[in-house]
Amino acid sequence: MPADLRINARWVIPMTSASSNVLEHQAVFVHNGRILAVEDAATSTREAAQTIDLPNHVLLPGYINAHGHAAMSLFRGMADDKALMTWLQEHIWPAEGRWVDHEFVRDGTQLAIAEMLQTGTTTFADMYFYPAAAVESVLATGIRHVSFTPVLDFPTNFAQNADDYIQKTLAVRDQYKHLPLLTFGFGPHAPYTVSDGPLREIMTLADQLDTPVQIHLQETAFEVAQSLEQFGCRPTQRLAELGFMTERVSCVHMTQISAEDIAILQRSGASVVHCPQSNLKLASGFCPSAQLLQAGINVAIGTDGAASNNDLNLQSELQTAALLAKAVAGDAAAVPAAQALYMATMGGAKALGIEEHTGSLESGKWADLQAVDLSGLAQQPLYDPVSQLVYTGSSQAVTHVWVAGKLLLEQGQFTHLDADKIRHNAAHWGQRIRSA
Repeated sequence: MPADLRINARWVIPMTSASSNVLEHQAVFVHNGRILAVEDAATSTREAAQTIDLPNHVLLPGYINAHGHAAMSLFRGMADDKALMTWLQEHIWPAEGRWVDHEFVRDGTQLAIAEMLQTGTTTFADMYFYPAAAVESVLATGIRHVSFTPVLDFPTNFAQNADDYIQKTLAVRDQYKHLPLLTFGFGPHAPYTVSDGPLREIMTLADQLDTPVQIHLQETAFEVAQSLEQFGCRPTQRLAELGFMTERVSCVHMTQISAEDIAILQRSGASVVHCPQSNLKLASGFCPSAQLLQAGINVAIGTDGAASNNDLNLQSELQTAALLAKAVAGDAAAVPAAQALYMATMGGAKALGIEEHTGSLESGKWADLQAVDLSGLAQQPLYDPVSQLVYTGSSQAVTHVWVAGKLLLEQGQFTHLDADKIRHNAAHWGQRIRSA
């Protein structure tokens, strides 16, 4: 079959496993937005309408940011250097109550998408209010998106109670579920903000509709202590007893881990989304990612929101994840570079339930790709492309990004986004918030 696009790359990393081989001098063929084949560039006779040569580049799947709050980019740097509950209760929640609406989410999400595309991310999961506004920005930019509409027991600008949040989740899903770039799920905020009834209802609906679920879980020692006092068990145990812990659930943070928690994760098939920089900045604790991986638990990587990170650069995040794992485990071999890269690609796809569609370079999957130029001084000399990707700040060398075969970044420049307009909108919001 002839292809629409042929990309000749010096190196290709398919990411089909955590020890995925680095292939040299390969051609990736794309047809109708999907990967048609990966073949030896010198011997392939397959025809293509367009050819792009990347002689100094590594071609790999786009990163999958498995957890974040995209619109909160407009709160970046607003309440730094504060403990989690102080940050939430005294700064973030009041600011959200005053400012968050459809326009805020649309503009903040577009700012986040621009930053993510520039650093090689092709899919992002988002847990935030006004999901239709986020979808508006997603469709304008062409990135892939997994939407986890928040569910809480208490009112916000967006909804009044848990049932209202759930109904609004279903409404936006029904409106946009036919679009291939979009996946919709439920985002119960945390065990301490959602009661048993809504948690049970969410899992019933998720099973009926075959949708993913994401929840903040065991982010701090205080959360675990509170659960022990209120329910007589750890949060994971409470969720397991409610029938909440299944393979469709991704558990964000998990900095407080016991042997019991690991056993529950193993039995359920649930994934963990590791957000190391946010956890470090808020002094929440350390997710023992190496221990989880050794137990056979799928681990993905997320940036969290830019209000607590303060960037959405997933390459920086996976570098931090690899380094932190070594310190926590006391083992320099813990979470090697290839494993970290897998966590940021296929690990994320599995956590979000989209592994059949993206996360690796395989025939039939969507062509969600990034090209990174490894000819820069910071990548020399080059012994191992995987190590250079993970450990050398390679996000600054991302030159091309495709989502579903559509070129969204070319030679580091946006093909569909107006960077000046995005910058202007962000500055406008900053001025409004500062002046209030």
